[in-house]
Amino acid sequence: MDNDLLLELVNLSKGYEHPAGRVEVLKGVSLQLNSGDRVAITGPSGSGKSTLLNLIGCLDRPDAGEIFYRQNSLSDFSQTALDEFRLRRISIVFQTHHLLPQCTALENVLLPTLPIGGETAATVDRAEELLTMAGLHERRNHFPGELSGGECQRIAVCRALINSPELLLADEPTGALDHHTALELLDLIDQLTDNSMALLMVTHSLEAAARMKCRFELTEGLLREK
Repeated sequence: MDNDLLLELVNLSKGYEHPAGRVEVLKGVSLQLNSGDRVAITGPSGSGKSTLLNLIGCLDRPDAGEIFYRQNSLSDFSQTALDEFRLRRISIVFQTHHLLPQCTALENVLLPTLPIGGETAATVDRAEELLTMAGLHERRNHFPGELSGGECQRIAVCRALINSPELLLADEPTGALDHHTALELLDLIDQLTDNSMALLMVTHSLEAAARMKCRFELTEGLLREK
């Protein structure tokens, strides 16, 4: 782990309106993440783990608090700057792969490159390299409907890494997989993420959490180191 501060969360709060009354999901969450860190966040269902990742990934905004990326507050970013940030600096792997059914495995991996220059010889080479490392090069021209759930999730990991992000967010990436396939996916994430990339994984799996260097638990809206 180095001392290069990448991400800092300062007293994040987030709540939602409910017919029974407002629900406060996050109640002042703070966290620091350096380049190369590997962090797991566990906690019961409904504790706010996915909400927290959505805030970090700029898919939602906090009600209060600040998110700093390389000491720059995301609240100061224009919409254009936020879009650029999401495309180039961070990437997210969800529990469900969200592959486009009309695109091949290779085309799905290349999708994030389209807004930042499009398909080039270099990006195709990188996509093919990632698929090879995932053991799927021979399946690169297959469509998602022709692949297993585990294969689709591996393609989603390759897609998340095609732009070489500085931070990879993983939201229950093994949640829809059987135990053996889940272990294969965790091995792939270990293989494809290098020491310069930070990894923040939300998971119910204690086995997945144990692979991370640091573990936090989110309960009752608060984040505590385990």
